[in-house]
Amino acid sequence: MNSGGDILASDISVADAIEMLAIATDVLLADALGTPTDNDFVDMFRDWENAKRRMAAVDHRFIAQVKERNLPEKAGLRSVPKYLAQALRLGNAEARARVNAADLLSVRHLAGQRLDPALPWTAAYQEMGLVSADSARAIGRIMDRIPAKVDTDTRDLAEFELATFAAQSTPDDLPKVGDRILGYLDPDGTVTTEVDRQRRRGITLGKQGVDGMSTLTADLTPALRALLDPVFAKLGQPGMCNPDDPESPWTADTLDPQALAAAAGRDPRTAAQRNHDALLAFLRPEMGPTNLGAHRGLPVSTIITMTLAEVEAAAGVATTASGGTVALEEALQLAEKSKPFLAIFDHQGLPLHLGRAERLANSAQRLALIAAERGCTRPGCTAPATLSAVHHITEWSKGGPTNIESLTLACDACHALIHDGPDGWKTVVMPDDSDHPGRTGWIPPPHIDPTGTPRVNDRHHAGELLAASLAKIRARTHPPVRWWTRH
Repeated sequence: MNSGGDILASDISVADAIEMLAIATDVLLADALGTPTDNDFVDMFRDWENAKRRMAAVDHRFIAQVKERNLPEKAGLRSVPKYLAQALRLGNAEARARVNAADLLSVRHLAGQRLDPALPWTAAYQEMGLVSADSARAIGRIMDRIPAKVDTDTRDLAEFELATFAAQSTPDDLPKVGDRILGYLDPDGTVTTEVDRQRRRGITLGKQGVDGMSTLTADLTPALRALLDPVFAKLGQPGMCNPDDPESPWTADTLDPQALAAAAGRDPRTAAQRNHDALLAFLRPEMGPTNLGAHRGLPVSTIITMTLAEVEAAAGVATTASGGTVALEEALQLAEKSKPFLAIFDHQGLPLHLGRAERLANSAQRLALIAAERGCTRPGCTAPATLSAVHHITEWSKGGPTNIESLTLACDACHALIHDGPDGWKTVVMPDDSDHPGRTGWIPPPHIDPTGTPRVNDRHHAGELLAASLAKIRARTHPPVRWWTRH
C-alpha cells in the first residue's frame, strides 16, 4: 500500500491478481448488469471489450513463459502448440494462433538479452485495449509480406500506420489498407512480379456436371480485373439482369431509374448470382461494351487514376474506381487508346474549385471525386468509387452548393446513415488546422462517439498516408521512437 492506504499494482502478486479476476468474473456472471442508462451500458460494454483485449496481451506473456521454462520438452511434447492444446484443452488451430500471436507481440529473450516484440506498436496498442486479436493477426500477415529490403525505420512506420488504423477501424478493413501500403513500399512488384502474374493467369471451365452446371475458376491479371469491375458494377447491381423477373432491365441504353429501383426491391439474388447474370447479359449479342450505357452519371468504362509523378517515374501502381490496383506499365497500355481526363489537385490531394449551379453533380465533378477520394468517405467503409454516389457535404436542401469542395463520395448504405435523427451521422469539411484539411469528415452519432469528433476515411489512402509520414520522418535527424523503448 502507499501512504494513503490505497493498494498499488506492485503490491499484488500475479496469483492474487488472477484470483481477483476470477472473483470479478463471478460478479459479472451473477449480476444481471443492473439497470444502467443506454449510454452507461454502452460505456460498460466498451470497457469490457478493452479489458478482454488487454487480457490477450497477458496471454502472450504466459505463452512466452511456457517457452522459457521448456514446458513442452519436460512434458515430452515437440511443440508449444501441442503443449497448449493438451494443457488448456484447446483446438490445434487456436493453439497455433495463440503461439503465433505471442511470437509477434510479446517481449522475447535471446541468450539472456531482452528483445522488443516483433510488432512493437501493435503490442502497445493491444496492451492499451485498442487493437483486437483479429486485427493483430491481420497486421502480422501484412507485415510478413513486406520485402526484406525495406529498411527498419520504414518497416516500423508501416506497422505504426497499420496499428493506428486498426485502433480506429475493424479487422476487415486491414487487408486492403495493407495492399495500399505494400503497393507504396514495393511499387515495382518485387514480391509478386509481373512475370509471376502472367505465369499464374488463366481461366478454367470445368467439366459440365450431370445437373448441367459447370465450375469456373480463374486467376485474373489486374488489367482484366480492371476491365471486368465496371461491368459487374453496372449489370450486377440489384435489380439488373434478373432472369426471374420479367420486368428487370437488361439493356443499359433505355434504363429507367424508377423501374430499376422497383426491380431492386424485388431482387433476392446474392452478389455472386448477380455477377453471374451480369456476365451472361454482357456476353449477349445485343449488349457488349458499346451498349453498357452509364452508371452513376458516367459511361460504364474502366477509370484508372495515376499521378504525374508515377507516370514520369514509370513505377508504382495506378488505382481503379472499383478500388483495385494495376501496375503502372499495364495501366499505361490500357490508356493508350483511351480519352485521358486531366485533373488538377492542390497539395492536400484535393481537386481545385469546380462549381455548378444545379443540384446534381456533373460527370467532370464525379471524375474529379473518383480521382481524389477513390471510394466512400465514411470512416471504415470499403466501398469503392464504382459503388458510391455523389453526396453534398451540406445538404442541397440546406443551402449546400454543388461545388467540388462541397461534394464527396458516399455509398448508398452510408448515405442512408446521414440524417438528423438521434442515430444519424453528419458530414463536414475538415478545417484548415486539422490533420486532413479539406477532406470530408464524418461525425458519428453519440452511441458510437459521445465526443462528436469528425473522422476521415484513410481506407482508400493508405499509401499516401505512409508517404506523408515517411516524409516527416526523413526530415528529422533521428529515427522514429518505438513505444517499447520508452517503457
